[in-house]
Formats: sequence, C-alpha cells, structure tokens
Amino acid sequence: MGFRCGIVGLPNVGKSTLFNALVASGAAEVGNYPFCTVDPNVGRAPVPDPALHEVARLARSRKVVPSVLEVVDIAGLVVGASKGEGLGNRFLGHVREVDALLHLVRCFEDDQVAHAPGAVDPLHDIALIETELMLADLESLERQREAAIKRARGGDKEAKDRLAAIEPALALLEKGCPARAPDLPDENAKREFLALNLLSAKPVLYVGNVDEASAAAGNAMSQAVAVHAAAGDAEQVVISAAIEAEIALLDDPAEKGEFLEALGLEAPGLDRVIHAGHRLLGLIRFLTATETEARAWPIPAGSTAVEAAGRIHTDFARGFICAETIPADELIALGGEQAARTAGRMRQEGRAYVVRDGDVMLFRFNV
Repeated sequence: MGFRCGIVGLPNVGKSTLFNALVASGAAEVGNYPFCTVDPNVGRAPVPDPALHEVARLARSRKVVPSVLEVVDIAGLVVGASKGEGLGNRFLGHVREVDALLHLVRCFEDDQVAHAPGAVDPLHDIALIETELMLADLESLERQREAAIKRARGGDKEAKDRLAAIEPALALLEKGCPARAPDLPDENAKREFLALNLLSAKPVLYVGNVDEASAAAGNAMSQAVAVHAAAGDAEQVVISAAIEAEIALLDDPAEKGEFLEALGLEAPGLDRVIHAGHRLLGLIRFLTATETEARAWPIPAGSTAVEAAGRIHTDFARGFICAETIPADELIALGGEQAARTAGRMRQEGRAYVVRDGDVMLFRFNV
C-alpha cells in the first residue's frame, strides 16, 4: 500500500544492523563510522502472522503471502542537520518521504563502538533528533505562514484554512514540543495540517537497542526511554539489534527456538517491532484463503467491506454484493470454512461493514 517506516537515529546506534535483521537480507552496509548509510536502503519486512499460516493449513493453500512492512534505513543525523550540516538536507528529505519513524536509540555501553555526542545518554540522543526535526518544521512553517497571511487577506479560503493549521502547530513548536497533536478548529484545518507533512508530526516508535545481557528485560537506559515514550503518547520496544541480526540468519526453526531459549526470549524482538510499526501506521489486516493462496491484506483501520474488496481488485468493489466473514481465531477453533458454515458462524455483511483486524473474508461480487 506504500506505507513506509523510516529508521532514524544518531550515527552508530545500530540502524543498518536493525534494517538487515528486519529484511533478513544483509543488503545494508554496516560499519563503525558516521554516514555509513548515505543513500537510504529500502526493504520489506514480512509481518509475523501465525493465524494466517493456520488458516492456510486449513484451506490447503499452496502459497502463503503475509502482510509486509516497508522499511527505510535513513542516514544518521548530526547536530545542525536543520541547517544543512552533515547530510542534513538529504536526511530531512528522506524523513519527509516516510509515514512513520522507528527511532532507534542506543541503550548500551561499548567502548569499541563510537558514539557521536560522547557519553551514552538515550534521552539526550532523542532530544537531539527531535530538536532538529522541530527546527526544520519551525523554519518551514514561518515561511508558509507569511505567504498564507498575504493570501488570506485577499479572501483566499484555502489560505485561511492553511493558516488555521499552521498557527496551532507553530505554537507547539515555539514551546519546544513536536507538532503531533495541535488543537485544530475543524476538518478543513485538519486536512491542511496533514498536507503540511511536518517532520515532528510523524508517529514515532522508540526502539531501545540494548546489549545481549539486557535483551530479555531491558536496562535502566531503556526504561528511561519507555517513560519518555509514555509521556509523549508514543510506543516503545526493547531489542538487541546484534542478536536480532543473528536470529534472522537462522533458517532452522528448532535452532532458532533453542537460541531464543538460551537468551531467555520467547520470540524475536523484531516481531514486536514489526507489529508495533503496523499499529503505528494505523493498519489492520484481513485474510483471504483458497487452495491457490492464503494472503494477509493490510488496510487502514476503519476501512469498510467494500474498501477491503477494492484492496484486492477494483472489480470486487465495483460489483460488490456482500462479504462472508468470520474472525480467524474462531475459524481455526472450528476447524475450517466448511465446519464454520455447518455451525452457522459465517456471517454475511454489507458494503458498510467495518472490517476488524483478523477477519477472514470471502467477497461475493458481480460485474
């Protein structure tokens, strides 16, 4: 669907290592020096979905296609990026192109890995990145406000709506707060606010990168990041990027399970990162399953049945008759589609039905 999460952070916090683990490709160069990543790497991380595989087994599907999270590995930021320092303008341009941010924060001590500002302090690192994003937004909005004021004086309705979006966002930035939740007066202002595409307004998931010993429970630094995330209405997960990179290279499920057990982990931390990234983008998924293929389809939360049908093919939406649906967990518990029909658990829903995460759907249409 084109939804992209960008991995951001200071140099040498493990961004490329995390990217490689997410896409299990080894495509991103990893090195202990600033600007190892100059041009952003782009990959697709499959969303772990045990329910999809179980539904596929029941339907005897020959192919399984999970939902994916598109991930962009963006070059490390330095102080002064908003003024063009380092790779500043390119960095900010790459951030502007993504829909949400996976903000990787270093939460480990290691004398062998350089740290740009000196001592390891995750809250200080977070503040550095957020400040650069806010400064860039502040400069952009001040320019846009001047132009909007001139046009609004001439009676331009769109300029007035744009100004109604700019003023509350500027008020937040001038107080040193990201422009994530400005108090907007109406729907027109909300629409204009989204069009501003502000860097500091993008949803954020903080990813605390810890050492191997702290992979299971985190540490004091990752706990400080969790408190910061909660205060800013953001999400946070803890991983050890180095460990996740090793796990991603293990093909044997038994070997992977033994490795996780030895580390005291129930599942790879990347599973939580990917699921949190999906939520960050406001996505849910519905499932379809035939003998040919079982597939998870990502759609925005709140989508209707006819919109979900159109996600598969425009003809499905154009000729929509109804959707037969059942929650995946209920279908699995009953033992498959035929058993669900026999039990009378398959529901028929109309075009206005709001799809729920995990719905298994069969669309009836006529064109």
